[in-house]
Amino acid sequence: MSRPAPTAALPDLTGLRLLHRVMRGDLHRLTALAEQLAHLRAGISEKRAKAIDRWVAGLCAEIHHHHDAEDAVAWPVITRHAGAAVDLTGLSDDHAALDPLLDDLRAASRALVAAWPDELPMHAERLATSLRRLRDELDEHIVAEESEIFPVIEEYVPADTWAEVTKGVRKRKGGPSPTFQVPRIEAAATPAEMASLRAEAGPVLMMLLAAMRPGHRRREALVFGA
Repeated sequence: MSRPAPTAALPDLTGLRLLHRVMRGDLHRLTALAEQLAHLRAGISEKRAKAIDRWVAGLCAEIHHHHDAEDAVAWPVITRHAGAAVDLTGLSDDHAALDPLLDDLRAASRALVAAWPDELPMHAERLATSLRRLRDELDEHIVAEESEIFPVIEEYVPADTWAEVTKGVRKRKGGPSPTFQVPRIEAAATPAEMASLRAEAGPVLMMLLAAMRPGHRRREALVFGA
């Protein structure tokens, strides 16, 4: 077990905090959307149903990729530096328990696309039920992770080591498209957090965001309403 020197910079957890905020926020607003759709009788357009399904698919890929990267990349580093001061078993067990909920959500979302207009309330309620389960489980998981593990990272993991963890997570395949993830992170970030991200990524971040915003806003308006 090794601790950084007391004067060492703390690991930058900005990106991790933002991703948690984005995932939780999307689950909450998708749940509210599905609950609204469950009370419609006129149906929705095929275009909108497919847009909702693509959004759900991106979110599920994001959550699974995030947890896979924590298990494979972040947890071993934290354990190596913190030793007996940390036990990540419960959080890894949570990751495994969330996978079937992600599968159920994807199935419910695909069923919404295939539904006839008069079947919309039934399939929207199924989607809302799947979203509520995942939302509540992920909320609990993230609250536990941030309250229990973030202080351990800040106490035991050197800042430069955590920066390498962040790079390793980004390199892992299987995550959502940047056009889906990056604008949502921008929308969730405070000005101070955006300044931190700009300092890390450089001008390329703002160029990417400028290119991504218009398409993202159109997709978001189609899914959630203007």
